[in-house]
Amino acid sequence: MDATTLFYLILAIFIAEHLLDEWISTLNARKFRDPIPEVLADVYDTKSYEKSQNYKFEGHRFSTFSSWLSFALTLVVLSLDGFAFLDGFLRQYFENEIVISLLFFGILMLISNLIALPFEYYATFVIEEKYGFNKSTRTLFFTDFLKGQALTLFIGGGILALVVWFYLWVGTYFWIYTWLLVSGFSVAMAFLYTRLIVPLFNKQTPLEAGELRDAIEEYAKKVGFQLKSIYVIDGSKRSTKANAYFSGFGKTKQITLYDTLIKDLTTDEIVAVLAHEVGHYKHKHILFNILESTILTGVTLYVLSLAIENSIFSEALGVQTHSFHVGLLAFGLLYSPISTVTGLISNYISRKFEYQADEYAKTTMGTAEHLVTALKKLSRNSLSNLTPHSWNVFLNYSHPTLYQRVIHLQKEM
Repeated sequence: MDATTLFYLILAIFIAEHLLDEWISTLNARKFRDPIPEVLADVYDTKSYEKSQNYKFEGHRFSTFSSWLSFALTLVVLSLDGFAFLDGFLRQYFENEIVISLLFFGILMLISNLIALPFEYYATFVIEEKYGFNKSTRTLFFTDFLKGQALTLFIGGGILALVVWFYLWVGTYFWIYTWLLVSGFSVAMAFLYTRLIVPLFNKQTPLEAGELRDAIEEYAKKVGFQLKSIYVIDGSKRSTKANAYFSGFGKTKQITLYDTLIKDLTTDEIVAVLAHEVGHYKHKHILFNILESTILTGVTLYVLSLAIENSIFSEALGVQTHSFHVGLLAFGLLYSPISTVTGLISNYISRKFEYQADEYAKTTMGTAEHLVTALKKLSRNSLSNLTPHSWNVFLNYSHPTLYQRVIHLQKEM
């Protein structure tokens, strides 16, 4: 295969993936007005259902527009050898490969994020505002953007610099060192994310003594789950949507509740949601996900190491000399279908894990009632889609639909 053929293969994959995504999105939108399943009839009243439909349609139209614009811009860059132009421009002023790679991806990221920024602004302050979700201020929005860019540059740039250095040092065996680096970083983040990253964006405070804390601690003791840290995060400063998550291992285990969750749900419902999260821990889903991610990363890096030495990847994007970062970009575009397949497998496993966690909550709580009502409230308050297309679920959902979860939980009740 020559570079021209490879370029057209990359182009074909890029176009095919976009058309597939748009087709699935269109199929999904056609089901927005489907009647709600009887088991979910109590989620929306007539007015709320109409509001949820309008929210979904507006989000779909906006997503379609922004997706096609992004597709068109990327297609122009690929067709006009834009990546080769940027690489050549940087080589006029710099010789160090690490510096060139950092600037290459840094500039692409900056341009991409600046293009996306107005769309994120519109989504937040027009669509989310219109439907009562947005609580963020413009100052907070832009502060979050700048913090996010700084974190990406610091962490992503640091990892990229080491990856390029590994490649320059040991050649094709760079994948082993990169694998160890990425795996170590992922494990470290599992322990330290809530302590290092979250405080940059949100305030976390210990859950006050009272009925809710007593109920959570009583449940944890009942199921033999050692828990010392229960925090409340100020999610309401950005959105009315609610969430809760579990993080860390061993002594760093922590349960974090959004203040919006505490506001929207009863004590029994919150405990049921946390019982679901404890179920993930008890079934070792978190460890499995880390192991799965580590293996997939290793396989991907190994395949990359076999391909990266071939200058055809750089040439396919218009760079006539071997370039690690341009070859990496070309490989990423070419590898996309494989990533899609592994994503399908990961989503399938994730949906199975959700059922297991639901079962654990149901068994240890002695009833599914509180988890069912909690899931329905969370769906109603976020105007969730209750009738997604089956293909959209198969391709994109890491969780079963609300209908599937409720039916599963109500078995043998």
